[in-house]
Amino acid sequence: MSDAGIASAAVRASFSFIFRLLRDLAPFLALLTAACEQPTAELQPPQPMRFAGSEACRECHLPQYQLWQPSHHALAMQEATADTVLGDFSDVDFTYFGTTSRFFTRDGAFMVRTDNAAGELEEFEISYTFGVTPLQQYLIERPDGRLQALSIVWDSRAAAIGGQRWYHLYGDEFIGHDDPLHWTGREQNWNYMCAECHSTDLQKNYQPATDTFNSTWSEINVGCEACHGPGSRHIERARSGSPKSGLAVDLDDRGRSSWQMNPQTGIAVRSELLMRPLRQPEACGRCHARRSLASGDYEYGKPLDDTHTPSLLEPLLYFADGQILEEVYVYGSFLQSRMYQAGVSCSDCHDPHSARLRTQGAPSEVCRTCHLPQKFEAAEHHRHPESVQCVDCHMPARTYMGVDDRRDHSFRIPRPDLSITTGVPNACNQCHEARDARWAAAAIDEWYGDQRSEHFAEAIHAGRNAQPSANDRLGAVIGNDAFPGIVRATAMTLLQRPYSAPVFETIRRNLSNPDSLVRRAALGALAQAAPQQVVPLAVNLLRDPVRSVRIEAARVVSPLQAGLRPAYLAAFREANQERIAAQLAIAERPEAQLNLGNAYLEAGDYQAAEAALLRALTIEPLAAPARVNLADLYARSGRIGEAQALLRDGIEMQGESAVLHHALGLLMVRDGRQDAALAELERAARLQPDESRFVYVYAIALNSLGQGDQAIREMQDARQRFPGNFDIHFALATLLRDSGDVQQAREVAAELSRMYPQVDAVQNLLDSL
Repeated sequence: MSDAGIASAAVRASFSFIFRLLRDLAPFLALLTAACEQPTAELQPPQPMRFAGSEACRECHLPQYQLWQPSHHALAMQEATADTVLGDFSDVDFTYFGTTSRFFTRDGAFMVRTDNAAGELEEFEISYTFGVTPLQQYLIERPDGRLQALSIVWDSRAAAIGGQRWYHLYGDEFIGHDDPLHWTGREQNWNYMCAECHSTDLQKNYQPATDTFNSTWSEINVGCEACHGPGSRHIERARSGSPKSGLAVDLDDRGRSSWQMNPQTGIAVRSELLMRPLRQPEACGRCHARRSLASGDYEYGKPLDDTHTPSLLEPLLYFADGQILEEVYVYGSFLQSRMYQAGVSCSDCHDPHSARLRTQGAPSEVCRTCHLPQKFEAAEHHRHPESVQCVDCHMPARTYMGVDDRRDHSFRIPRPDLSITTGVPNACNQCHEARDARWAAAAIDEWYGDQRSEHFAEAIHAGRNAQPSANDRLGAVIGNDAFPGIVRATAMTLLQRPYSAPVFETIRRNLSNPDSLVRRAALGALAQAAPQQVVPLAVNLLRDPVRSVRIEAARVVSPLQAGLRPAYLAAFREANQERIAAQLAIAERPEAQLNLGNAYLEAGDYQAAEAALLRALTIEPLAAPARVNLADLYARSGRIGEAQALLRDGIEMQGESAVLHHALGLLMVRDGRQDAALAELERAARLQPDESRFVYVYAIALNSLGQGDQAIREMQDARQRFPGNFDIHFALATLLRDSGDVQQAREVAAELSRMYPQVDAVQNLLDSL
């Protein structure tokens, strides 16, 4: 890299550090600002802010209101009427895997005759429309207050491009009436899956005792206050002539600054340094992110990871290089981008009220506002015909829900070389489908040279696949401040146990990282360390300014709470209560009940734990983790027979569940039934050969029953399938040593030492050989 490039990288890293620090100090800065704004004479506490409705905003903000009216936000959800329903309900049929559904009207109501939760045909009235384009879904209200999203949807695109038709969201995949993805099932429930982001001031109002909902909203759609917060105080102050805004959150990320073109680089820069964290990505991220709830009560103006827990670059959501894989709704991609690090906010490209691109033309036209066309639209830059668009290379799209193309907002440079080494897709081959990644990489080498910037993809790929020496690669990513926080946090979650001293130091140091995503991930990594190392460090984050970090700290400390010093008990109890409240906010979900059961179990409250785990199984009888944990609870309580019966019931329902066979095998070991236990453990290892833990436990069981040779064969096979797995290599070396094959044991231990340098247990093993 040139000196200029190094200097530029250093500036970016410094700015990124300041930006993350400001972002995490936002809760403190907001409190300070609020305190400074209060006049000394105002001693009475302000009245609670109320939702006034978008019509009230129209009085003073007519242009913005008119832009909003035809937007996707305004049309996010509507009552089903002749004016809002786009689908063809003129007695038309649609057949999906042998089931024919009919769409028709009756007495002005829109109806569908389709399969119900029992697989039988039944007539249902459409209550609401959901969205408008490129598809429209339909909601059916059930007697228990649930609104369910029909999986047969209307393609609202023009007929000339394949639209104006009914189609099933899962296409060629059969989703039967007993599948959670069926329209009557848990995963198509509006109250949990959709409501927070398609309506304003949504109150879910779930009643656990009756398993019913009484959900309400202040506006059926995404109104002004969904983003700006309740507006009553703002309206009162505006009508009284007060100069103060009174809004719950200030979303003006531009302020007095402007974007000014740098003619040398061809890239615009802010005229003023960003002096506070960007607010818009945090507000938009509430709905435009993959995340879980950290609180049942949304607080406007808080960072996203204070009210929610944003997902990191997880294998089911993102490719190893951070490209979108599943529907991730922009936020996690945007955090990876240079745009975000430079202070670009959502409204720099999108009009916040119409939700359209500001230029309203071809997508690439908005790029011209900050990227000099003479430089970046020249053939010397893109090396393509003039018809190529910036977004084709830098924002490749994937199609979701059958017809909905969504662009990746990480604004990345195409890297076909990473396709070769990690299997990720690349924009070049997305257009040049007849060519392979090697051809594309060679073309880029010819055009721009073979020197490429450092990337995190290979480290993430190594960590996901538990490759030898993955920790070294991951450590380099974690320590590189030029990489976005979401990337370094992801790398932290992939660190392999056991930790060497340098790896543990990396974890310890990042517990105080300015980026809350990194702190949260460091806590997760810390949880895998020795108990005596965990508590002294984790307790310091029980009072972190960001709620999702406090919740993670409570989760990490919870199994060790019995040994907490009195000085930390209050902080733990407060954070743990937030942890429990986050799960109670989604109490209708089996995973929430599982998490509650674990929390109660760790506190020694077996009765509450049993109730929560039984509730999880009532919601989802096939929830294997809840069944396993409940069986463990029974076993701890001396109820071995009930534990075995519980696991056998699960196996009867899903006989191919390796988790249940494994748990039953361990339970039989505890009960002294060694031969029967071995059979169950073997069954688990054969059913799920890609799970290293199952084959490891099976081999150890073989050895304990005197079948050492077979145990060694199993471990040797596993060594080939899991080349970076510490436990398998360590156990194999030990088994070989005990069998008298010291030479081969030494070879395995030496290999392990190369993969996990500076780990005391490995050195001790080598010394024993």
